[in-house]
Amino acid sequence: MTAQPKAETFANPFLSGNYAPVTEEHTDAAVAISGEIPKDLNGHFLRIGPNPVFVPDEATYHIFDGDGMIHGVQFENGRATYRNRFVDTEGLRLERAKGTWIWKGMAAMGDFVKGVAPPAEGMMKNTANTAMVYHNNTLYALMEAAPPHKMTLPDLGTVGEETFGGKLTHAFTAHPKVDAVTGEMMTFGYAPFPPFVTYSVISPAGEIVHTTPITLPKGVMMHDFAITEHYSVFLDMPITFDFNRAMSGGLMLDWEPENGSRLGVVPRYGSDADVKWFDVDLSMVFHVSNAWEEGDEVVVQASRSLRTDISRATENAGKHQDMSDQLGQLYEWRLNMKTGQASERHLDTVHHCDFTRINDDLAGRKTRYTYAARFDVKHDAMFNGELKYDNETGAIQVHDLGPGRWGGEGVFAKRSGATAEDDGYVVLFVWDENTRQSECLIIDARNFEGPPVARIAIPHRVPFGFHAGWVPGG
Repeated sequence: MTAQPKAETFANPFLSGNYAPVTEEHTDAAVAISGEIPKDLNGHFLRIGPNPVFVPDEATYHIFDGDGMIHGVQFENGRATYRNRFVDTEGLRLERAKGTWIWKGMAAMGDFVKGVAPPAEGMMKNTANTAMVYHNNTLYALMEAAPPHKMTLPDLGTVGEETFGGKLTHAFTAHPKVDAVTGEMMTFGYAPFPPFVTYSVISPAGEIVHTTPITLPKGVMMHDFAITEHYSVFLDMPITFDFNRAMSGGLMLDWEPENGSRLGVVPRYGSDADVKWFDVDLSMVFHVSNAWEEGDEVVVQASRSLRTDISRATENAGKHQDMSDQLGQLYEWRLNMKTGQASERHLDTVHHCDFTRINDDLAGRKTRYTYAARFDVKHDAMFNGELKYDNETGAIQVHDLGPGRWGGEGVFAKRSGATAEDDGYVVLFVWDENTRQSECLIIDARNFEGPPVARIAIPHRVPFGFHAGWVPGG
């Protein structure tokens, strides 16, 4: 039997330190270290990430491979309750029943060209470890190569995979977009085989009402996309799937600058024939902050890097090398739907950032403010602060976390009775390596550079993870 990983027992950086997985699930009260939990902050702050139960090979374990675990803090009238739960996927249940691993994760990508037969249980495990979305009063845990998992609140229980009445015929992005005005949810899936991208619209009642393929020259990793009031925007970027490259000893998924970079705009209920493509400067985008329409232009803002080496993340981790060309900076494209021309510009040339977020109620509409996690470029792409960008004034505010304190994705949570776009809080998890304490930080979005409203001690260690979310209410 292969034992569960234990904290700080592995040389692999993604299995050690505060990346190390935790094995137990908890429900406990969380109390403020400093400040006071606001009584007008009511809802669920949730952060999901990889938490492997079984590791096939320490050397090849990739951060994308771990089983999904959600860590949540429920805020209610000035009180906070911490919970963490595994997403109880079928794959995890099968591995637990066997007592060891079944799927190899990213390390299995080369098996396609080596002729290695997939496990009898299927080609891959749906880890549900990447992000979450709340739509139609339902929380979903997401992994972009498989169907979403339906979850329950406040207990973070797993209901199971959701196929929307059997109408979901493609993979489901980790970053669907919910239009808070119409109640629709837009989603897509990408694949190494044609059709390389398939796009769908889900009604406010949770029914898939529109699906169409999107033609690309070859398969690409398309982690995110954008919506506006009338359009959806796709990112054809140069991290590609290539079987010939893999057969020649290269990586199945790798950086291919010859593929170029372009953005495709399609009407919300459009078809493949309606996509208008815009060539842009060579770059890579993992996360979009927002997009909207201004006259004839579609405006897209995102964290943009010059390249990526994500497939080699494990071998590159811990080397303390200069990664600035792989780390994003806030950027803007303006796509003129009438002339077919694109213009682009940096919005920030000082800070490197990712995990860009907005007030989610305004997704697809013009926003003034963007929030992002700030990279420490000298520390293996760790996040040492939070940023607030002002589209109106160009101002950039910094909330520095302090020495030895590392954050992640912060989400905007509206204050009860909010009357302005930034009337609320930015909430995130922080790991303090000085005290070895996990915290939940609450920052006043309108006093962003001031001290936190509250620092809340989490009773158990919260490993670094991926994406966060906010679900308002009880």
